[in-house]
Amino acid sequence: MAGLKKETPTPESLTVHGQSRVLEIGFSDGAQFRIPFELMRVYSPSAEVQGHGPGQEVLQTGKRDVAIDEIEPVGNYAVKPTFSDGHASGLFTWEYLYFLGSEQDALWQQYEDRLQAAGIERDAPMVEAAAGGSCGHKH
Repeated sequence: MAGLKKETPTPESLTVHGQSRVLEIGFSDGAQFRIPFELMRVYSPSAEVQGHGPGQEVLQTGKRDVAIDEIEPVGNYAVKPTFSDGHASGLFTWEYLYFLGSEQDALWQQYEDRLQAAGIERDAPMVEAAAGGSCGHKH
C-alpha cells in the first residue's frame, strides 16, 4: 500500500495550524511532531521537487511564508496538501510525515547546506527551470 509498512505508526491526530504554519501530527506510537509548512514544501515528495532520480532535486526557495490552503486524505495512507504557492502534487504518506517530523533538525541543516552551496538565499524567489529542463509538470 504505497510504501506503508505494517510497523509504520499511524496518525491519531492531525491539525493544520494556519497562524503558526505548522502541521501538528500525533502518531500511534506516542510520537508528536509539529512540522513547519516550509519544511513540508521544501521536501515535498513530488517529482516537481524531487526530480526523477538522484541529483535531479530542485532546490526550493522563497517558501518561508507558504501556507496550506487545503489538505485532503488519500486512502488510509497519506494526505495531499495544496500549498498557497499552488503546489499540490505531493502525496505525504504517514511514513514520510513521520520521517519529516523525526528528522526535521537534520533536514533543516541539509537544506541550509544546499542553499549555501548554491549561493542562494532562503527567501530568494524561485527561478523557473531553464527551457528544456522541465519534466513536463506544471510549476
